[in-house]
Amino acid sequence: MKRIFITGLALLGLFQLKAQNVPTDSTGYKSKKLKLEEVNLVSSYYKQNGDNSAVTGGIGSEHLTDIANTIDVKLVKYAETGIKHTFDIEAGIDHYTSASSDMIDLSANSSASSSDNRFYPSLTYIRENEAKGRTIGIGVSSSTEFDYQSFGGNISFSQKTKDRNGEFTAKFQTFIDQLKLIEPVELRALGSGGYDSANRNTFAGTLSYSQVVNKNLQVLLVGDLISQNGYLSLPFHRVYFTDGSVHQEKMPDTRLKIPLGIRASYFLGDNVIIRAYYRYYTDNWSLKAHTADLEIPVKLTQTFSISPFYRYYTQSGTKYFKPYGEHTASDEYYTSNYDLSKFDSSFFGMGMKFTPLNGIFGLKHWNTLEIRYGHYTRTTNMTSDIISINIKYK
Repeated sequence: MKRIFITGLALLGLFQLKAQNVPTDSTGYKSKKLKLEEVNLVSSYYKQNGDNSAVTGGIGSEHLTDIANTIDVKLVKYAETGIKHTFDIEAGIDHYTSASSDMIDLSANSSASSSDNRFYPSLTYIRENEAKGRTIGIGVSSSTEFDYQSFGGNISFSQKTKDRNGEFTAKFQTFIDQLKLIEPVELRALGSGGYDSANRNTFAGTLSYSQVVNKNLQVLLVGDLISQNGYLSLPFHRVYFTDGSVHQEKMPDTRLKIPLGIRASYFLGDNVIIRAYYRYYTDNWSLKAHTADLEIPVKLTQTFSISPFYRYYTQSGTKYFKPYGEHTASDEYYTSNYDLSKFDSSFFGMGMKFTPLNGIFGLKHWNTLEIRYGHYTRTTNMTSDIISINIKYK
């Protein structure tokens, strides 16, 4: 966990000189030059434990740790016509260790699969016509790790209503992925060298509408349609049949997901906000789920606020799931991945936000420090903890 603080503070130091020399714009001034508007430095540490690893057929350690660090930089300029141009540049790197992945090779004391790094940069361009309330965005992204390569693209359109109290948004995203087919060691062909590969494609469309109902209440409605095709199994997941034989996880090569959600924010005076969210999910793998989320930010002083939160989730489980040793040769598709089983989960914790008047460590433009901690429990006997730190320049 120590690495989180070292990374965040080191990145903060890189921007110290810049933060001290950027002048504060007057309220009505709109810069015609490209201007640094906001920087977010986020570090997190995640740890989980459980005993239903899909790598070993639904049994075995799920112990995993992940250290993630991202930097998000927003640059803004206004054209002579008044059009606002925003460039959002983000880069992240994760390092994880996984006991379950280490069991891809059951005979190894420690294999190369026990840890890995993931690098994920993205770039988004947003063009906003503030006079007409119209915004168009386009973005690209990638994610790279040892056995997985993903390239993504997205395009979005938003239009505010005439009174500026409502906004309609449409967004389309696609992800083109390539996986290395790393099989469990005992299922590999003798003398085979290297790994085969397979493709997975994801296409997602989102429609949303937000509305300011009155000075206290804001509501957002959102619906997604997500289509996936290609290799949707994970090649190193084992499945044990009733006869004791071991097999590689096998799932359909198409999946259609439909999540529908509603979010509401109610301002209870000047110091309390009640944020609530509900989502219903269904797909053609017969998995249905409900999510209910509540967060209540409370401003205790001019510079300090807290945000307790709680999320409850329940899902029915897909029809292709069975626990260790319960699948038979008559099953067309099979998995013992407990992420696809029936379970309930709870996630709760607290966020703390500091906005010092003179900035963090006396740096005026570094004006926000946020720390969040959450604890997760699942009825499949899996638990996890995550702590994150966000330092913001604005």
